[in-house]
Amino acid sequence: MNNFDDIRFYSDAEVPEIMKRMLDNEQFVNLLGMLVPQIPNDILKQQLLTVKSIDEFQKHFMYPFLKDLEAKKTNGVDFFGIETIDRDKPYLYISNHRDITIDSVFLCLSMLKNEMKTVGIAIGDNLLIYPWIENFVRINQAFIVRRGQKSLHQVLEDSQTLSAYIRKLIKDDQRSIWIAQREGRSKDSNDRTQEALLKMLAYGGEKDFFENFSELNICPLAISYEYDPTDYLKAKEFQLKRDNPEYKKQPKDDLENMQVGITGFRGKVDYRISGDINAEVREIAEKTSVRKERINLLAKAVDKKIYSNYTIFNVNKIAYDLLKNEKRFAHDYTDVERSDFENYVSKQIAKIEITDKDLNFLRIKMLEMYANPLINQLGESIFN
Repeated sequence: MNNFDDIRFYSDAEVPEIMKRMLDNEQFVNLLGMLVPQIPNDILKQQLLTVKSIDEFQKHFMYPFLKDLEAKKTNGVDFFGIETIDRDKPYLYISNHRDITIDSVFLCLSMLKNEMKTVGIAIGDNLLIYPWIENFVRINQAFIVRRGQKSLHQVLEDSQTLSAYIRKLIKDDQRSIWIAQREGRSKDSNDRTQEALLKMLAYGGEKDFFENFSELNICPLAISYEYDPTDYLKAKEFQLKRDNPEYKKQPKDDLENMQVGITGFRGKVDYRISGDINAEVREIAEKTSVRKERINLLAKAVDKKIYSNYTIFNVNKIAYDLLKNEKRFAHDYTDVERSDFENYVSKQIAKIEITDKDLNFLRIKMLEMYANPLINQLGESIFN
């Protein structure tokens, strides 16, 4: 384990000490009041000090909170495609990325509801704004993806370490993993698997292309939110970057995205898988021996599965028609639904506080976020 101490999630043996450390932090204790408001903090703290394993913490403390979050902030969270996998087999779930925190936690909720083991979660270190946050995510089976300004040598070394750890979890520990298809969220919902991610995954293998990737059991996962409460924050960032190419988010911006994402309303939430893509990996290996071409085809195979598994809501169809000034899907929604969505977009844009606010640009960006899943599913994207 020593090779991975800087990134790995905690073991059960470490849970009591880590829990004590977190409970000594005032910010974490205040968070507890929000997570479990029905239990007085002093009693909750006593209960948490008796926790002896990650599984116990997730089932007895995180699961009730996530169920409450589902009930209050969604119209239901569903998980489709379980019949396509072997529950006794570990998978590398690669998904599109919408929300900093909710993507992975609702996935774990869905797995707990279906009596499945929860997954190890890849999380970027840019989100570890405070030390207690790192402790909290690592006690919830999250492992760290180290980012930031580095030399090429350090980037390669970190990628090799991360790849080896992921492969260890899947092959040796028989534990499934969740990782986003790209670094950072796809803020316009135009999801693309980064080839750099697949190259990183290949570093840990010592066999040929097919064996290296097939032993990971890559299983594309599509995440569909009817509404994205952070949509206006993403639109705001688009304008800030347009107006100032040097603009970079600050830790407070990530914290705001986390808070809005957790407390905002999502409507319907769907997770959908379609089994591993080992057959596609074999076809790619037989089609070409050029590494660059293989990685490119593998990225497209992941994308194709994700696109086909999107749940398309009426808001996606309305956004498509508004963006393209068409009525292609008008028979699927009512005039009232269209009016309600336009009002929703206007209200979200009204939340944006920014100098020289470009209303037309922001509206287009908002519409793109909701239209792009449908555009990609239809195969209309200019990037395809």
